[in-house]
Formats: sequence, structure tokens, C-alpha cells
Amino acid sequence: MADEATATQQGITVKIVTPEGDVYSADGIEIATINTQGGQMGIMANHVPVLAALSISELLVKKDGKDIPLAVNGGIAEFSNNTLTVIADSAEFSNEIDVSRAKNAKERAEERLKHAQEVKNEHELMMARVALMRAVNRIQVASISSSR
Repeated sequence: MADEATATQQGITVKIVTPEGDVYSADGIEIATINTQGGQMGIMANHVPVLAALSISELLVKKDGKDIPLAVNGGIAEFSNNTLTVIADSAEFSNEIDVSRAKNAKERAEERLKHAQEVKNEHELMMARVALMRAVNRIQVASISSSR
């Protein structure tokens, strides 16, 4: 019982890694909210082990009562021994997102999507949809953060 109370007080460790390197690493996280391909999940101390594919969406970490939102573009999440490890294709803090760049990426993705539909290229269509989802995710995470 004392071990469980100590783990809850100490929280969990969260590590977020991308191909470019470590993005975030911290102890004492109260809760991490991830969006998996199976749905949204909140992870706190002593959660059952998890291995899940991530959606292109927001990942929210809460530390010291403060929300830390990140735009995560796919990847996997693994939780065991009170450590959440996220290996993402890309991840960036909401306050570091260049919204105008994200909007330009969205416009380019919409043009690619339209072109792919016109020429009926399934591969190009799939790639354009992913690019559009990534751009929209970055815009949404940046705007949610600015309204908090």
C-alpha cells in the first residue's frame, strides 16, 4: 500500500523520442493523455502495461498541475514500470509550432489531395491525406494551446 501511494505521488516518467532525437523527458508526470488508433487513453502511475499505435493527434502531459501539449504525428507508445515511452515520427511542443508554416503545409496537402483524386493515384492520395492530417493536427494543437 505504501509503495502504491509513493508511486502515485511521484507520478510517471515520460520520454518522447523522434528520429531527430529526444524531444521530452521528465519525471513526476501526473497524467499523460495519448490518442491511440483504438481511442484516447489517460496513463497515470501503476497503469497496466500498454503497447499501442498512436494517431496523428495531440499528446497531453500534465506536470505540477500544468498542461504541456505536443503535436505528435504517429508512432507507438509503450508503458511499463511507470514509464511511458513514445517513439513518434515527429513531435513538437504547441508553443513551438509555426502556425503560418503549418497553414502553408495544409494548403499544399489539399492541392496534392485534389491532384491525386483527379489522376486517381491511390498512393499519392494516401500520402496527401497523411500530410493533410499532420498539418491540421499542428494547427489544432497550436490553437488549443493558445486558448488555454
